[in-house]
Amino acid sequence: MIRSSRNRANAKQGAEASALATRSFGAGGLRRAAKVLPEHARAHNRSLVLQTLFHEGAMSRADLARETGLTRVTISDLVAELIGDALVAEHGPREAAGPGKPAILVDLARDGHCIVGLDLSRFDHLVGAVMSLDGEILLRREVRVPADPDAAIEAITSLARDLVLEARSPVLGVGIGTPGIVDDEGVVLVAPNFRWTDVDLQGILSLRLRLPVVVANDANAAVLAEYTFGGAGEDVLLVRVGRGVGSGLLAGGQPLGGSHFAAGEIGHVTVGTDGGPPCVCGKVGCLEAWLSGPALQARLSAAPDAREAILRDAGERLGIALAPVVGVLDLSEIVLSGPAELIEGPLADATLQTLRSRTLAPFHGGVEVRMTAFGEDVVLMGAAVMVLSACLGVS
Repeated sequence: MIRSSRNRANAKQGAEASALATRSFGAGGLRRAAKVLPEHARAHNRSLVLQTLFHEGAMSRADLARETGLTRVTISDLVAELIGDALVAEHGPREAAGPGKPAILVDLARDGHCIVGLDLSRFDHLVGAVMSLDGEILLRREVRVPADPDAAIEAITSLARDLVLEARSPVLGVGIGTPGIVDDEGVVLVAPNFRWTDVDLQGILSLRLRLPVVVANDANAAVLAEYTFGGAGEDVLLVRVGRGVGSGLLAGGQPLGGSHFAAGEIGHVTVGTDGGPPCVCGKVGCLEAWLSGPALQARLSAAPDAREAILRDAGERLGIALAPVVGVLDLSEIVLSGPAELIEGPLADATLQTLRSRTLAPFHGGVEVRMTAFGEDVVLMGAAVMVLSACLGVS
């Protein structure tokens, strides 16, 4: 769950006026490792201290100086500022191991703030939660998805507002994972399942809630949860099956958005040459038309005795769509996210078999296909990572 060695290596590269290589996912993706300008140094150093405490836990000011490469004077100044901002708290003295005054431990004030996350990817309801800074779900609410596009926005606003009001500590921000293509400013460029086009969801919610709001594609949010909380490697693709089908991708630890913010949009790739069911996008035979939650449920309801064959067929088509991606990017890990009763078992097995049969065995034969460890909460947890990144520079 915690990448101590990786965080330590990054931290020691982050001196006051040097490159900073922490994992910070925000609207613009990972913070680039570039020279820190003097006017930006303090913000970078604040993030570095918070990042170190987030992953390493309580430590003394002297420990922080060693871990980050910052001077003790700078650490003392930053910690005092962060305590004043209620983002860091003192935890009393360390147990004495020898003579002398024991050091005072400081840690992220994990109970001082909370995060509100929304998952809009489920095919029959919207899910929201109040979460701790560690991604623990403290309170959960669900509402039905209205069919009308404008009514859906009102329902999302109402759900978010109710969760903010029910939170027992100040809300750091609101993270939202939604189906569709989302740009760097949180504008949903297109979401066929909601019938949205150019909806400034981030702007609308920010104005209505008077809080920081971060909006991203649901699969892109989910892959952040796997990376920050789930121990996923730096080259991983997560496939999200819900109202639609999409994927989030990290390569070398960097999230890939693409030139049109559509990287990972595999749902509308046509799979097979045998036609297939019509898709909401207007084409025939898209992966989403075979694999989305509603599509699978409808096919299984129509032919309950053919359950395994239907699921294996969907898994094979997913493998067909993923094989070129695995081949081009040399991925070693595919994570599946969605209803376990549909995805786990025959569908996942068929995906793995198809992948291995359609890629170069000496290099890609060991590719792993697994279910997310976070179940259906993975998008909510990814929404928490988005807020941590945007507001604290932590991920």
